[in-house]
Amino acid sequence: MFLSQGQTLEEAYEMIQDAKKGWLDFALQNGDTIPEPTREEYSGKFNIRIPKFLHRVLVLKAREENVSLNQYINYQLAQSISYKETP
Repeated sequence: MFLSQGQTLEEAYEMIQDAKKGWLDFALQNGDTIPEPTREEYSGKFNIRIPKFLHRVLVLKAREENVSLNQYINYQLAQSISYKETP
């Protein structure tokens, strides 16, 4: 296990870089697989099929709140995972 810390942000960053290098050296020496770095990008769109009755209920609830169906579902999904947007 590698541990990094520093007295300043800059020193901590340098120590993190050193720990990363140490981990890579260790993994290579032991023949461990090193995964390729990935940068996942999300479009913010996805399709989902739901029962017609649920679609109807969601539309009615959105109307009650005077928001679009998209806004209503977005809010409900965020609430279900206790997501709070950071300023």
